[in-house]
Amino acid sequence: MSSIAGDGTEITLRPGAPNSAHRDNHTHRDVTGGWLRPAVFGAMDGLVSNLALMTGVAGGDVDRTVIIISGLAGLAAGAFSMAAGEYTSVASQRELVLAELDVERRELRRNPEGEQQELAELYVGRGVEPGLAAKVAEQLSRDPEQALEIHAREELGVDPGELPSPAVAAVSSFGAFAVGALIPVLPYLLGAAALWPAVLVALFGLFLCGVLVSKITVRPWWYSGLRQLTLGGAAAAVTYGLGTLFGVAVG
Repeated sequence: MSSIAGDGTEITLRPGAPNSAHRDNHTHRDVTGGWLRPAVFGAMDGLVSNLALMTGVAGGDVDRTVIIISGLAGLAAGAFSMAAGEYTSVASQRELVLAELDVERRELRRNPEGEQQELAELYVGRGVEPGLAAKVAEQLSRDPEQALEIHAREELGVDPGELPSPAVAAVSSFGAFAVGALIPVLPYLLGAAALWPAVLVALFGLFLCGVLVSKITVRPWWYSGLRQLTLGGAAAAVTYGLGTLFGVAVG
């Protein structure tokens, strides 16, 4: 569709499609998906929590079998907990957005002129000339579904077609946590009898996870890696100390 700007220039508007110059100039990473945050958080949480759990148990000077059982139990419990929590959280958020979209849809049917004026005022507030803003709002409001999508983006800050999936979030959390939690257990499953191989493998895994996250967040790889290693190492040291104290007290 076309509109006339204040200087007489014809402007072609294509709702829902990005400006071609912007699209050809550069691209952005997907920041709206429902898998990235739970996957990253799940892997980190699995590594840190299970490492801390196992070092705490090992600090109590228990048998190797007890440490393995504790690690596997922590893996299973944490993975299911993460999946259930993520599913509930994302589902609740999605249901809230859908409820608000229903409110907006009813308002568009009941008071289309008022909603059109509201859209024009939004554009005016962003610096568009009032006459042009009114024309753009009028044209964009001709399609009810398109108008709903634009109002959702402008007023709610969401894209109705790109809502995160609760199932994707749950599966991502479950898998990522399980992989992270398995890392400190692996040395024991492969025959290790001491704690230090599990700690070294887990700390290396934390550093590697931090490096991988830096590829997404554009943080320096060494900073992101050392941050995760330090946090995980501190948690393991604290729980090992507590386990030692409790083991002495109980013994």
